[in-house]
Amino acid sequence: MKLILAVVQDKDSNRLIDALGEENFKTTKLSTTGGFLKEGNTTLMIGCEDDYVDEALDIIRDNCSQREQMVAPISPMGGNADSYIPRPIEVEVGGATVFVLPVESFFQF
Repeated sequence: MKLILAVVQDKDSNRLIDALGEENFKTTKLSTTGGFLKEGNTTLMIGCEDDYVDEALDIIRDNCSQREQMVAPISPMGGNADSYIPRPIEVEVGGATVFVLPVESFFQF
């Protein structure tokens, strides 16, 4: 048995949860915050048998798209903020960060 932890952007979470549910994958949704853009994201916990890991990963891959987003940089700490002119930069967001962990035992009470 494996535990899949998938960190996805909030915009992709509902579509992904629906797609996983259609294939009978049970998920637990955790609201989390990313460190880079300081925006909300969703971490899904998906438990599945070893034989179904590739199927789950395909569903995640198909439902979590990467896209470009404009963000304003944060002013430098300790520098002169008066002369700092923030210019939005384009960064790639979305997709999924996925961890697949072995599960030694599983209990449901």
